[in-house]
Amino acid sequence: MAFAVCRNHTATGGPSGLKLNSLRGSLWLHFEREMDVRKVGGGRNFGWGKQMEWAGKQALRAAFGGGHYGTVASHAARWRKFCEWSREQGVRDARDVSRSELAQFAEHLSQQAGKGISNGYAKNQLTSVNVVLESLRGDRALWVRPSDYIGQRSSVRTDAPVGLDRDRVQPVIERLVAQGKDRVVAVVLLCREFGLRRKEASLLDLRLASHQAGQLGQINVVAGTKGGRGRSVNRWVPATDAGRAAIQFAERAAEGNANLVPAGRNLAQWLTYVSKHWSRSAKPLNGGSLRDLRAAYACDRYTLLTKAPAPVIAGQRIANTAVDQAARQVLAQELGHRRTTVLVSYIGSSR
Repeated sequence: MAFAVCRNHTATGGPSGLKLNSLRGSLWLHFEREMDVRKVGGGRNFGWGKQMEWAGKQALRAAFGGGHYGTVASHAARWRKFCEWSREQGVRDARDVSRSELAQFAEHLSQQAGKGISNGYAKNQLTSVNVVLESLRGDRALWVRPSDYIGQRSSVRTDAPVGLDRDRVQPVIERLVAQGKDRVVAVVLLCREFGLRRKEASLLDLRLASHQAGQLGQINVVAGTKGGRGRSVNRWVPATDAGRAAIQFAERAAEGNANLVPAGRNLAQWLTYVSKHWSRSAKPLNGGSLRDLRAAYACDRYTLLTKAPAPVIAGQRIANTAVDQAARQVLAQELGHRRTTVLVSYIGSSR
């Protein structure tokens, strides 16, 4: 009977009852908001959670004080697209996002802007990534200006690749070896000496590559290529002495396996592992990403092909136009690109 009376009073209660219920509702909503936007602890994603996308949304909600729902939703939707792109690059933790990754994402958006999406949409996408990273990190250390990348030829490399100086990279490699991460080092060396992508280096058939390098002086890259073009299009890359040494090191690191992917990990897990450990170890290089190593390979090859330094090193194109264009054709094939225009992000402008 007491329960029935209480229930009836709640349903039909007077003004004081309504005020009490309203107050309880407000307090509960405030409690939910406070609970939702707190850090969960741990190291991943700066303590905002294990999943990069979810952590970014939580940091956004905290930054906007639990309000501005439309703004938060817009930023979160664009952040989701960045997280999807990052996963394809093997980055699953916001701590591993560097200016190099942001520059690559900006270049990706710039290319998309040329294929249908508006410059405004691309700039908003990059702005949202800036906002979320600032919310996660608590600083603007990685903030990039969208106008520097979108709507103009901003993908042209203007700084020489850090990986060009092997003496600067060597301490990082030695540190990884000392930590027992020989397979990561093997991927790094293959990226540097053959201009391979991380996935291509991981899936390279080491026994076949060793045979080809020794007998033919070049290797054919067929596994892990972008768009799966490797099996239908030959992609022969010359093997220098440093390249052959890199393959030998990789064979030892693989411990009898055909490639560098460990038996206890799938490919996605392995690529994430490589990116995480290399990006953290290479922080002292200030920009020495795996893609930077591909650019270093391209600059070395350009010099061999043209007998002139790459434009990004010389500050301008020194080789004549015909020689420059011929070298870019070779490099586009060796790096696994269909278009020579992409080479500006590796070796600099052709102008």
